[in-house]
Amino acid sequence: MTITQQEAQWIQETVEKLKTKWKPVTERNVGKIPYSSKDGVFDDYSPKDKVAWWTNGFWGGIMWQMYTLTGDDLYKKSAKELEDKLDQVLMDSPGLDHDNGFKWLPTAVADYRVTKDQASYNRGILAANNLAGRFNLAGRFIRAWNDWGEDDHRGWAIIDCMMNLPLLYWASEVTGDPRFSQIAQAHADTAMKNFVRGDGSVNHIVEFDPDTGEMVRSYGGQGYEVGSSWTRGQAWGLYGFALSYIHTGKKEYLDTSRKIAHYFISNTPESGLIPIDFRQPADCQLEDSTAAAIAACGLIELAKHTEGRDSDLYKREALRLLQALDQKRSMWSPDVDPLLEKCTVAYHEPSGHEITIIYGDYYFIEAVMKLSGQELFIW
Repeated sequence: MTITQQEAQWIQETVEKLKTKWKPVTERNVGKIPYSSKDGVFDDYSPKDKVAWWTNGFWGGIMWQMYTLTGDDLYKKSAKELEDKLDQVLMDSPGLDHDNGFKWLPTAVADYRVTKDQASYNRGILAANNLAGRFNLAGRFIRAWNDWGEDDHRGWAIIDCMMNLPLLYWASEVTGDPRFSQIAQAHADTAMKNFVRGDGSVNHIVEFDPDTGEMVRSYGGQGYEVGSSWTRGQAWGLYGFALSYIHTGKKEYLDTSRKIAHYFISNTPESGLIPIDFRQPADCQLEDSTAAAIAACGLIELAKHTEGRDSDLYKREALRLLQALDQKRSMWSPDVDPLLEKCTVAYHEPSGHEITIIYGDYYFIEAVMKLSGQELFIW
């Protein structure tokens, strides 16, 4: 992936802005696990009733990326404090689900990659074993959510889980036990067949018969409707299949990621600002900045693992998304906690429209770090 002088200048300037912003933000939020914000101040998901929330690893991810960038022990200390808090989730089965990767890859596994701390290794392996235990043998998929009340989710899987599979790849790498990677690849194969459509768009939720493994139906999930194109789901698929390729070398995963990427690129508005759903009504102007940041990460990886015009295309499109966020959707003042504006939870969840969300900030930082060559590889 070739970076031009002009691109390199933007990358370096953005890295410096990250350094300027995150030091005071971190100092103000010691002890917190942020999710969103109100009036520019991060909330806190560390209380017992919130600590198992699926996004609670991303603050740790930001801390480890910033520690890698700066060497400042403030970030390392904050990351380790969060990791310790997540121990109570490891002992609480309702808080363990297919999002174990999102919780422990940016925390315990990142810590182990940097420090070789054996307690962090133990946490990562416990989380990986639990994730592997969610594998449905008949359908060859990892079950998504636990049941809520009378809801039956035994046969449900979602595209987001492609981003949790690296926890299993890591577990195979460090233990030498192929079972973890075999389960991850089986799920990825099922997702290729049942989630990715011919045009490169993806389903968010697919329900399988938990006893026979047969596909029952798909759901619109957090997108506009059944058969539509929820953009964050597109980004999870784009980046997730690229990661499965990186860990396995299986070309079909790379091809699938590229297929999703070309659909994403062809539907990206000229502004570079991403809607909640590529097929939402024309009069709906709602955006999801998280989809742009996540997709940029995936596109950068594709640029690294392809050659020629396609590699240049992926790099160029990643930069277009990131520069649009930088110029139009970022709050760079160090007096304001969050970074990205107009992040959206779901199309049909008005209270979650165009708010700040911690993983939007994380993936923007990760993407810039990738481009600068200073990233801590977390996935």
